[in-house]
Amino acid sequence: MFKRILLASDGSEHAARAAEKAVALARLTDRSFVQVIYAVEGDSRLNTLGKDEAREKRIQTTQEVLEKSDIEYEITFIHGDAAKTIIQFANNNRFDVVVVGSRGLNPVKEMFLGSVSHKIAQHVKIPVLIVK
Repeated sequence: MFKRILLASDGSEHAARAAEKAVALARLTDRSFVQVIYAVEGDSRLNTLGKDEAREKRIQTTQEVLEKSDIEYEITFIHGDAAKTIIQFANNNRFDVVVVGSRGLNPVKEMFLGSVSHKIAQHVKIPVLIVK
């Protein structure tokens, strides 16, 4: 069913729940693969050792969920606006579904700002599972 799964992660507790759902989906199909994308805001030239360590620590929970599952996975860090980079990555690669966590913005913030998960759902050309 869903053989190639794109998991958008920011290292939050919402992303950890999304990782659990991605694993559950992956288990439904033999030899499935989860590609984790972690969008890092800002310029890639501005990396410092401290920022890299902080990034690795944030993704650790998602990575632990995947390691326990024995599902094949890969983690990719991409620099830029979270919604734009995830949308581009999803549309330019061959995935069957995108799984993303939702922070649950209040209705006013969501109306004016939009959420990353909703922007992804609007602009990605494949099914999107938003996990609350």
